[in-house]
Amino acid sequence: MELLTQALVLQSTMVTYLAIGGASLLVGTGVAFFIMTTVAKKKSGNLIKEAEVEAEMIKQQKILQAKERFLQLKEEHEKLINEKNSKLNQRENEVKQKEFSITQKHEDVERKKNEMESIRNNLNVQLEIVEKKKEELERSHRMQVEQLETISGLSAEEAKEQIVESLKEEAKTEAMSLINEIVDEAKMTANKDAKNIVIKTIQRVASETAIENAVTVFHIESDELKGRIIGREGRNIRALEAATGVEVIVDDTPEAIILSAFDPVRREVARLSLHQLVTDGRIHPARIEEVVAKTKRQIEEEIIEVGKRTAIDLGIHGLHPELTRMVGKMKYRSSYGQNLLQHSREVANLCAIMATELGLNAKLARRAGLLHDIGKVPDDEPEIPHAVFGMKLAEKYKEKAEICNAIGSHHDEVEMTTLLAPIVQVCDAISGARPGARREVVESYIKRLKELEAMALSYPGVLKTYAIQAGRELRVIVGSEKVTDKDAESLSFDIAKKIQDEMTYPGQVKITVIRETRAISYAK
Repeated sequence: MELLTQALVLQSTMVTYLAIGGASLLVGTGVAFFIMTTVAKKKSGNLIKEAEVEAEMIKQQKILQAKERFLQLKEEHEKLINEKNSKLNQRENEVKQKEFSITQKHEDVERKKNEMESIRNNLNVQLEIVEKKKEELERSHRMQVEQLETISGLSAEEAKEQIVESLKEEAKTEAMSLINEIVDEAKMTANKDAKNIVIKTIQRVASETAIENAVTVFHIESDELKGRIIGREGRNIRALEAATGVEVIVDDTPEAIILSAFDPVRREVARLSLHQLVTDGRIHPARIEEVVAKTKRQIEEEIIEVGKRTAIDLGIHGLHPELTRMVGKMKYRSSYGQNLLQHSREVANLCAIMATELGLNAKLARRAGLLHDIGKVPDDEPEIPHAVFGMKLAEKYKEKAEICNAIGSHHDEVEMTTLLAPIVQVCDAISGARPGARREVVESYIKRLKELEAMALSYPGVLKTYAIQAGRELRVIVGSEKVTDKDAESLSFDIAKKIQDEMTYPGQVKITVIRETRAISYAK
């Protein structure tokens, strides 16, 4: 291109010289232009050849790169196919194993089906024998009746009518006199019986003194910790009081800090938080807020767990989760100088005992007794009496009408409409007349063991029952002559099903049926 440009320049120069009239210069310039044009053509041909060679090299390089990429993709594809094949083989093996297991279960079902069929046939044979014996007894009875009719000269219907007529007047007279005597005696002994029922109910409930107060004493190892708890210019103690809502009193009392608040939940949060801070050693405002927030969550979880445990101990099931949480909150409230949860548990047991004595539903009475004071543990302070508020809460969470009425009327704010209401009122008065808390854990535990043993002992063929491992296992000993090995399996299943349906218990209960045959001889 440079040569071509130079040639054009020379051509322009030549034209200029011709215009001027330089003929000789025109001839020389034409020759030079021809030479330079020839040289430029040769160089451009060389450049084209070099470009073609370079293009061929680039083409070969791209082909090689494409082949390498193809081989790489092929290898990855084969690897993916191998992985999928291995997974398919593994899945196929699992399917074969499941198929084998299903086949075995099918065989077991067929075998049990055959066994049941043989048992059914045996039962049919025995039923036929029983029917024959029944027919023989009826035939013998008819023969005896016919003989009696022949001897007396009266038919069975005529004899029956004569006896009924002769006894009717006599029975009517005796019944009227007996009714009058019963009514008179009931009037005379009603007050005495009522007092006996109340006294027996009180005597059957053990209680202990449990006075609540408004302060908690937190003990420390040394007085040096008081300075760390107060902090620089009192910032730690102010942060603790602001986070918990509890007044922290640090005075001259040796190795003790007083936590003062009327809300027991706040006092407990403050006590646990202070204990964790002292144990950890890191006491500063940010750490205090973190520990207090964590402790509040722990207390909330403990409240729910206490509510669930109380329901299990009392044999109450189906409580709404919010009612369960309120029952747990009772642990941190007091009523007339005693713990509200222990008071409610005591009232629940008093109600159950009294309802049993009067022939009423003990489970409903126990439930009403436990819930009668839930109006004292609201999340916000209501402006209505706690009994009415508790009744509204029970209605909100779908409790039965008689339970709601018993809750609302135990302080006469609402009219009593069921027999359950006066029982709850009386039992609340009995428990409120003395500070105390029912020792329910041990009694409930012993009661559950007795119920387990009695439930298993009610089945035919059972000789002895033993509840062991704190009620987690029930061993049932059966007579070998009355219960077969197959019956033992069925008996174990039936007992487990009945316990599951009728009892409330933590964890699980293992039922072991023991059947043994003993041969005893004496060498003399």
